Amino acid sequence: MRTLDCEKVVEATSRLCREANYVLEPDVVAALEGARQEEVSPTGKDVLGQLLENARIAVREEIPLCQDTGIAVVFVEVGQDLRIVGGSLEEAVVRGVREGYEQGYLRKSVVADPLNRVNTGDNSPPVIHWRLVPGDRLKISVMPKGAGSENMSALKMLKPAEGLDGVKRFILETVSSAGPNPCPPLVVGVGLGGTMEKAALLAKEALLRPLGTRNPVAELAELEENLRVFLNELGIGPMGLGGRVTVLAVHLSTYPTHIAMLPVAVNLNCHAVRHKTAVL
Repeated sequence: MRTLDCEKVVEATSRLCREANYVLEPDVVAALEGARQEEVSPTGKDVLGQLLENARIAVREEIPLCQDTGIAVVFVEVGQDLRIVGGSLEEAVVRGVREGYEQGYLRKSVVADPLNRVNTGDNSPPVIHWRLVPGDRLKISVMPKGAGSENMSALKMLKPAEGLDGVKRFILETVSSAGPNPCPPLVVGVGLGGTMEKAALLAKEALLRPLGTRNPVAELAELEENLRVFLNELGIGPMGLGGRVTVLAVHLSTYPTHIAMLPVAVNLNCHAVRHKTAVL
């Protein structure tokens, strides 16, 4: 059985927190460049140019892409043939987030209690999602999630009889009512099926998929593209100033569900779609 020291987890998590806030993934940059070509509104085209320039400055100066550096959402895949030594794996991830936000001078946005609203001062704790997988590797993905887009996300337990039309209607209502608040153009993660919490997790995980890729199921891939075209007809446009490009992509994930349920979750992400991954 392979062993991995917790200090390696701390170092990797800390680095991912900084890089995710500084550096856009190449697929996101390519999607913004493509959107700039597609956009017909002069204002929208100018906004997309500013977003790309902002991304270049963030990389060059090692400063955050956005003032809201988010609550850290961390996806961890643990190989079942891997043994963690030197401490607690969960505490290592939490310490990595603390050190990453401190070393990177990233805004500390987490409050210890949702009602008393006292800041923890170190952006911990993160929200961690664990998965046990075959193999002897540890995969860590850090997704800083800002409030602007997270607040506009939604979940609904539809009646099965509402079917695909009901799902489309809910997605449309969510994006339409969000308007400019989540800083479009958006990436729309949709979780369909499972239970209430499973649908929400599916929608969040869907945001990790590289832009430009499609659901491997042909029928769902076609639905993703149809939804993208449909949502872009809303005319919300870049940063809500009007235009053709309201969403960069729709990513849809499904899971088996109960005969009496049709859960659907819509997790919105701003144009930045910040995330970084390391495999140890």
